Amino acid sequence: MTVVAASSYPLLNVFWTILELFLWIIWIWILIWIWGKALWFLFVLFIPLVGVLVYLIVRGGSMHERAVQDARQQDQQFRQYVQQAAASAPPSTADQLTKLADLRDRGVISAQEFESEKAKVLGS
Repeated sequence: MTVVAASSYPLLNVFWTILELFLWIIWIWILIWIWGKALWFLFVLFIPLVGVLVYLIVRGGSMHERAVQDARQQDQQFRQYVQQAAASAPPSTADQLTKLADLRDRGVISAQEFESEKAKVLGS
């Protein structure tokens, strides 16, 4: 008789029970996590020197890892910014004269054209 009663349990009630169980587990996990943070806070608040030293001993490794990760991210962002700024900057006078000399040496432009373009570059 009990086998028949167990098999007649609606599927929706099973899903609802699983959902409730899952939510309770999450709730307990969050309470434990917050309680741990609260204990660290109280420890540092009431025994500052010892609390900070113990915190650094226990959690110092992860603090260092986060600091290294932040430094790498900042370095990468700085390198990207420098590359973008260098790409959008106008060419310098020396770069323009070097390109003109190269064109003249390869025979693409004549000596007269080189001199006139050189005067334009140096005049601006």
